Amino acid sequence: MTAMADIGGADAKCGKERSLLGNLGFQVAVSMALGIVVGLVWPDFATSLKILGDIFLRLIKTAVAPLVFLTVAVGVVAAGDIKRVGKVGLTAMIYFEIVSTLALALGLVFGNLSGVGRNLGHISASADAAKGAAAAAKAAEASHTTFAQFLLNVFPDNFVGAFARGELLQVLVIALIFGFGLMALAPAKRAPIENGLNIISTALFEFIHIIMRLAPIGTFGAIAYAVGSNGTAVLLSLIYFVAAFYVLIILFIAVVLGTICAAFRFSLFDLLRYLRDEIMIMLGTASSESVLPRLLEKLPAYGASKQTVGLVLPTGYAFNLDGTSLFMSMGVIFLANAYGVSLSWQQELGILAIMLLTSKGAATVSGGSFVVFAATVTTTGILPVEGLALIFGVYRFLSIALATCNVIGNAVATIVVAKLTGEFDDGARARTAIEPNPIPKDDRS
Repeated sequence: MTAMADIGGADAKCGKERSLLGNLGFQVAVSMALGIVVGLVWPDFATSLKILGDIFLRLIKTAVAPLVFLTVAVGVVAAGDIKRVGKVGLTAMIYFEIVSTLALALGLVFGNLSGVGRNLGHISASADAAKGAAAAAKAAEASHTTFAQFLLNVFPDNFVGAFARGELLQVLVIALIFGFGLMALAPAKRAPIENGLNIISTALFEFIHIIMRLAPIGTFGAIAYAVGSNGTAVLLSLIYFVAAFYVLIILFIAVVLGTICAAFRFSLFDLLRYLRDEIMIMLGTASSESVLPRLLEKLPAYGASKQTVGLVLPTGYAFNLDGTSLFMSMGVIFLANAYGVSLSWQQELGILAIMLLTSKGAATVSGGSFVVFAATVTTTGILPVEGLALIFGVYRFLSIALATCNVIGNAVATIVVAKLTGEFDDGARARTAIEPNPIPKDDRS
């Protein structure tokens, strides 16, 4: 009996070790550590490993255009017919745009004030002068582009050509028009097309999951190259970036969302306590999708009508990603500072406008925000794409905070919209105090 127990314990221990070794976050952390060591000990050899990061980024870029098209088109359809859903849908969309814009602007302001990336020493100038010069030339060219030229370039002249050229703004326009076209169809005709797009989107996510398995190799090459070329400055800069981002997330939740909650007379602290189980799941999975089914059950028990929750919450997962917006805007400033790309306030406003669109295509699975961030960086034509591999090395740490912020932001949005439209039961929360978790016991994880 004892021997069997020992064997069982050994098997369990081995299972945990295998589970840890197979965890992508653990693999990326190990590859970062190895890249740091190689970059410090063999700097000349480390600079030759840049190709590993470049290969990984090329594979990521192959999925960007179709992924943005599918997620935006499906997201538009998920919002439903605005005329049919009436004031709930319209109120939700207005709220989403206001808060998303506020989050993007706050990320840009905080990024500039905190100076993330500045102490990295301008990678492009010291380690990759050619690409730095190219980025600066593109920035100068973009600054002289007239509004009429910019507006004309947003609209495609060829459906397939926009994908082939990687013109992400044009892909976004196609996706938006296609999504509205789907909404115009009768539900019976629209359903098979929407289901087909969802299936293709799922397959594309599996494609990305396969590519993500190469992330440790790409991260190793990118970190080794960065450290070998710039020394310890890159490490300190990345640590500062992560710490500053967590401060930004806390400020946004406490100040912005807290103020919104106070304005609509409900307690943010009470809501966070009510959703503590979901927040713990978020901290472990870094995926907002993992708690969507639970939120669909718990928010009606909190007071929002089931109809409002069913409309606002899934739509918010496509149109109201506050944490993703903060990450994207702050990441833009980090890359600009790190590579010595000087952005004028007009260019920052232009990038903010781009992010208002691209952030709507952020996937709800872990890693989706990074893919959409990559799309944004590619779309600008100003920022260095090679810097994406550098950020990916610490993205796992960032994704925990941004996904948690996404979930809290959408929970707040659902309650606010319910209150604005008269779809909120003020007495429901008092009743749930007796049973803090309304999900049936059989469904609890």
